[in-house]
Amino acid sequence: NYTTMAEFILLGFSDCPELQVTFFVLFLTIYLITLMGNLGMIALIRMDSQLHTPMYFFLSHLSLVDACNSSAVIPKMLVNFLADSKAISYISCAAQMYFFVIFATADLLLLSAMAYDRYVAVCNPLLYTAVMSPRVCAQLVAGSYACSAVSSMIHTCFTFSLSFCSSNIISHFFCDIPPLLALSCSDTTINEMLLFILGSVEATISLLIILVSYLYILAAILQIRSAKGRRKAFSTCTSHLTVVTMLYGTLSFMYLRPSSSYALDQDMVVSVFYTVVIPMLNPLIYSLRNAEVKDALRRVIRR
Repeated sequence: NYTTMAEFILLGFSDCPELQVTFFVLFLTIYLITLMGNLGMIALIRMDSQLHTPMYFFLSHLSLVDACNSSAVIPKMLVNFLADSKAISYISCAAQMYFFVIFATADLLLLSAMAYDRYVAVCNPLLYTAVMSPRVCAQLVAGSYACSAVSSMIHTCFTFSLSFCSSNIISHFFCDIPPLLALSCSDTTINEMLLFILGSVEATISLLIILVSYLYILAAILQIRSAKGRRKAFSTCTSHLTVVTMLYGTLSFMYLRPSSSYALDQDMVVSVFYTVVIPMLNPLIYSLRNAEVKDALRRVIRR
């Protein structure tokens, strides 16, 4: 009722025809690697009984979220590289934003659940199976999805209640919140505050859980007398820390800033990193830096 727009135009990266096929091949390759890596990780965890632990239960859901996150964005991007029209309908744009925000938020919350799991494993190993019971793990994952769905619904409803009456050209490759706010001819103060406050609360709570967990983990590791024991305890956390650092760095740069500092071309490059690159890298990080995953892969291949 508040908009005269029937569709939006996604400008994407470049309108140069010579680059469209190159971009298509590049991002199609990345997308296929992302799907194979994340779905392969899920299949490996299901097939190998030694990976049926809370840590890998969370990792399987993180892989699912990464695969879905890429699938919410990349297929439409690939179509636009080859299509004459780069239009996306109003409803499709809202749906793309809704699913993207769900999976991006779930990523943060699942990473905090994984940090808590590592804290219990390192600091309370004797109570690990009791504390991280299947029921608790299921509740943590369900809570992550539920909070993400509520947050996404709020952002999507507030964004698409704005009026888009001047231009329908989105200077981005998908329907993200900041470029749509920049496009609106309504007052977006409430939306910007909502984006900053909700984003800050979600990121802060998740990051605090991660930081506190790792402070306790670090204290416990320093009490281990043997260097080999310290390396073994810390090796279980390095993959998780790598993923956390990459994701929080890019998301903080993208969303936790005042609107006056938005530079849509620059933000588009950062968006590629957390929507395309990180979901592709996560399964590689967890497989190449994790001896248990490599051993499980060898067992599955032998079978």
